[in-house]
Amino acid sequence: MALRFEVIGRFNRARAAQLTLPHFVCQTPLFMPVGTQGTIKGLTNNQLEDIGCQIILGNTYHLALRPGAELIDDLGGLHKFMNWKRALLTDSGGFQMVSLLHLADITEKGVTFQSPVDGKPMLLTPEESIQIQNKIGADIIMALDDVVKTTITGPRIEEAMYRTLRWIDRCIAAHKKPDVQNLFGIVQGGLDPVLRDICVRGLVERNLPGYAIGGLAGGEDKDSFWRVVAQCTAALPEDKPRYVMGVGYPLDIVVCSALGADMYDCVFPTRTARFGTALVPEGVLKLKHKAMASDERPIDPTCSCMVCKNYTRAYIHCLVTKDAMGSQLLSYHNLAYMMRLSKDLHMSIVEGRFPEFVRNFLQVQFPKGDVPEWVCNAMEVAGIDISACCAPFPSSTQDFAAELAA
Repeated sequence: MALRFEVIGRFNRARAAQLTLPHFVCQTPLFMPVGTQGTIKGLTNNQLEDIGCQIILGNTYHLALRPGAELIDDLGGLHKFMNWKRALLTDSGGFQMVSLLHLADITEKGVTFQSPVDGKPMLLTPEESIQIQNKIGADIIMALDDVVKTTITGPRIEEAMYRTLRWIDRCIAAHKKPDVQNLFGIVQGGLDPVLRDICVRGLVERNLPGYAIGGLAGGEDKDSFWRVVAQCTAALPEDKPRYVMGVGYPLDIVVCSALGADMYDCVFPTRTARFGTALVPEGVLKLKHKAMASDERPIDPTCSCMVCKNYTRAYIHCLVTKDAMGSQLLSYHNLAYMMRLSKDLHMSIVEGRFPEFVRNFLQVQFPKGDVPEWVCNAMEVAGIDISACCAPFPSSTQDFAAELAA
């Protein structure tokens, strides 16, 4: 395995770790910005390094389409091609083919979809996904799984979970660079705890370098969301990284970290920036609002990023949605916020003050004490007392905690 994972601090289920990858030594918990085609829109690599970005996520489907995996491989891999010296992770390509294009069919062979070039059917197999990712050369590559939305019910969920387990063996067999690239498996099973458990046990038996929890952040209710995360993190190995896919809301990241997750990715911080919204400790700040037009304060007075040091809300208000500079400045600030959140999570666990960090985070976001019930339930299972922030709801969590213990 081209990966070393060392837990250096913990509080109950939460853990802070050092994740050593071929191109960078990372500190977890960590957030990975999504760089669709080898770039984070509007930001340079130097800027990403300045704010503490450790891993960038690249989209296998988009990179294979343009500029092409063969060209990237010929030019020395994606690290060299985009001049990024830190870590990279690539997804399998399957999700983009399901979400962006008309899906023709999913069979045992792979995912059949329509070509965006000429509309002809194309087939992505587990073998081809791994071959493309081997050429791209990311530190972490993802197995091709059978993706089903969590809002779907019925036999399709079970079919997808078992197919995901069958496909992981094909991915392992096709992986030609295990000495420099780490193949992560993806836990599927929808919201069914029995199916999730079967998938976790099946993947753990394969002794992979790391594990992802997939199929979430797709419209399911929050109470179901945190319970799936809690179940999977409790069953996954202690000495391997745990990656919750598609999660990017700061509140979700704090909750999942308390439940034992380590890695996250999402387009949310940069996408919401393009719509004029900034991430702040209180939640979000909408820079398009008329009240911002004459506000001389920085986006976040507590933030030390380049944007908050140099620009006012009024200036950015003039730019958002009208000038590219507006989305660039907000993207920079939002990603700086996410990197600071990651660092604060890591340090608070290492320094033994994680419960205080969680309580302060919640008190700032919910000054009226109206912390959502799902967060209160999750924190009880995580063993963090937030009674100063919200009233506990023990009746709905005691049985679940007992199930996890069993």
